[in-house]
Amino acid sequence: MYTKEEEAFMKYWEANRLKKKRSLKNFLISTPLGILLMIGIFINFFSGWYKKAAMEANADPSLFLILLIAGVIIVAFIGIFSSYHKWDINENYYKTLRARKNKK
Repeated sequence: MYTKEEEAFMKYWEANRLKKKRSLKNFLISTPLGILLMIGIFINFFSGWYKKAAMEANADPSLFLILLIAGVIIVAFIGIFSSYHKWDINENYYKTLRARKNKK
């Protein structure tokens, strides 16, 4: 009927599903992906490979502040989205297993 992994997942998810939905730990685990993305954007922006963009950046001194604020928003969005997406995948798997149990 169920494999050992599926049974272990069912027991674990029944006990922790509500706790995992709004967990700060899940957000912190997902945050490094957003930080890596922002590091890549900063490297690309400050490398100066595109001369016209470098001229525009030097013309407006508040652009660095705007880029920093956008970076924080991107990191927060990726962290929140990734944690909810992971929870949703686990929830769908759990519901599939329960439906298979109820069907038999």
